[in-house]
Formats: sequence, structure tokens, C-alpha cells
Amino acid sequence: MKTGGLRLGEKVLFGIAAAFVLFAVVSFVAMEIYRAHSGKKMYAATSHYDFSPEGLNGSQRFRELGCTSCHRAVRNGTNSGVNLDGIGSRRSLDYLNVFMREPEATYGTQTMDHGAGKGAAYVAQLPEQDLHSLAVFLSELKATQGSPDARLPVEGRSGFIDEMVKIWAPSSWKSQYHDVREEGAPAHDKDR
Repeated sequence: MKTGGLRLGEKVLFGIAAAFVLFAVVSFVAMEIYRAHSGKKMYAATSHYDFSPEGLNGSQRFRELGCTSCHRAVRNGTNSGVNLDGIGSRRSLDYLNVFMREPEATYGTQTMDHGAGKGAAYVAQLPEQDLHSLAVFLSELKATQGSPDARLPVEGRSGFIDEMVKIWAPSSWKSQYHDVREEGAPAHDKDR
């Protein structure tokens, strides 16, 4: 058994590992200093809400009923089920009201958690007032336009998106579908 120091190869490997660790620590500290001085948030919140009294009641019922054990809303809960932050920007109150009462009919198939005999099957059997409060709560969970939770892309035109559509989208799509970016756009932008 050798009692001497490390061999040359071991010293080189430990030196490389130490350089990586040192680089990671220095990079992390530099990023934190930059972030603290720039005032920018590392992860900007892209969902927002301004609850009505009915929405506040729905928020409270959402937590009391244990919905957060599967769903994330108001940046709380888990991601086992659908993340509901920003759903009010993608779905209307009418849609959410219908969905709460008949999720499978809305989807056209059995849902993972809301089907008969499943863990959240009780949702459709909740009292009418609870269903409405929950739907109002969900409809008030809005997302910043252009964020991953929003229905609409970033405001204005995007040369990148325009080029990708021009290159990859079949010409038949232009007659079948409309560009969601043109909803609410000034008339002169729609002609592009």
C-alpha cells in the first residue's frame, strides 16, 4: 500500500474538478450581484389577478377543497394536474362554467382526474354556488400577453413568426384559420 501523495493524473483530475467548481461559484456570485444591481427579476411573474368578491370566494373554496393538491393557481399548489395560472386568458367564464359541470363532455373524452371514480370526480357534484365561484376564480387568473400561459403571442408583428409561417404553414391554412395576432390589431397591420 502506497502512503505517498497523489499521482500526477489524480492531481490533474482534482485540479480540473476544482476549476469547474470555482468557475460555477464565481459565475453564480456574479449573476446574483448583477441581478441585485439591475433590479431585474430572474423569473418574472407572468400571471396576475384582480379578484372580484366572487373570485375571492372561489379562491378560498379552491384551497379548502384541496384542488391545490393537483393544480397550481396563484403560484401555489402542485403541477400534478393542469397549471391553472393564466387560464382566464385562454378560456372564457362560460367555458369554465360548462367545464366544471361536465368536464368529459367539454373535452370530448374522459379526463384524467375528473372522470367517474377518479380522485376529483366530486367537482361536478359540488353545489351550484361553489361551481360558479370556482369558475369565476379561474376566469380571473390572467396571463401577460406573450407569456407561456397566455393565449395570444407578444403584441405586434414578429419577423421570425411570419417567416416560419411562410415557410412551414400549408397555404390551405390561410383560408381555414385566422392569425390570432390580428385580433384587435389596427386595420393597417392586418394587411401585412
